[in-house]
Amino acid sequence: MASDAQAILNRFNVSRETRLKIETYVTLLLTWQKHINLIGPATVAAVWERHVCDALQLLPFLPPGARSIAELGSGAGIPGLMLAIAAGLDAHLYESNGKKAAFLREAARQTGTRTTIHNVRLESLAGDRNIPKVDCVVARALAPLPLLLDYAEPFLSQGSVGLFHKGQDVDAELTEATKCWRMKFLKHASQCDSRGVILEIREASRV
Repeated sequence: MASDAQAILNRFNVSRETRLKIETYVTLLLTWQKHINLIGPATVAAVWERHVCDALQLLPFLPPGARSIAELGSGAGIPGLMLAIAAGLDAHLYESNGKKAAFLREAARQTGTRTTIHNVRLESLAGDRNIPKVDCVVARALAPLPLLLDYAEPFLSQGSVGLFHKGQDVDAELTEATKCWRMKFLKHASQCDSRGVILEIREASRV
């Protein structure tokens, strides 16, 4: 394993068994990336720093005793599938693109991760009465916060904690979102992007 990969896994105190699963995931990701666009082409050479680190940095913010997670717009499964691998969670991954959903199924199979892949559009969740109750809902580079909260509402309304990767415009997005939402939030500085934050949202409800 490359030294940069070792350093990242050491930083987050990942067990040996989990390291092997993450290596399996990264190998599969890079193989499929040659055929479908799972991550930005310019970030392939820095997959550990840009993607693995970006996912694993959420581990300390998972609710105590968390057992399940949902990811909106899962794509390559970063951070949702990787958190499920690292923390032994049950994962519900929502991805409308059929090819990306196929990748998620194969990645879950090869890593032995308990996942349910929902190949649906996020707009369909609002009227779904069978939304699973999960401890945490995550999303990365998906939508501005007001729209993201709309997508996440079925989970947040059941008490899920939201962990969302956000960029330098997070304050403007929060200002816009609080026109329609009442919520408790914390901003955590990203360990992988000097301009990024992890936005932790609890007790969110519409005004």
